Amino acid sequence: MIITTTPTVDGYCVSGYYGIVFGEVITGINLVRDFGAGIRNLVGGRSAGYEEELLQARSEALAEMEQRAQELGAHAVIGVDLDYEVLGQGNMLMVTASGTAVTLEQA
Repeated sequence: MIITTTPTVDGYCVSGYYGIVFGEVITGINLVRDFGAGIRNLVGGRSAGYEEELLQARSEALAEMEQRAQELGAHAVIGVDLDYEVLGQGNMLMVTASGTAVTLEQA
């Protein structure tokens, strides 16, 4: 399945629209990562724990969005947007992927 942030796919034309599809993931940030990030905040540098958590959440949100598009019979998801939010006391991360599920035909 083609997943793109662009509204079109080179070499193809959209032959059917199935509507907006979403993938949402809410994940908790564990205490060990919070502690490590707090130290990084004091001394500088990147937080590998948070980066891994963000990468995993983003991958899961995109996979969920793709699955929902496939269930509709779509060949692609165009105009994909990713949103990130911190929930609660800063210990929950929400990642949302959304886009338009479509079928494509070669131009």
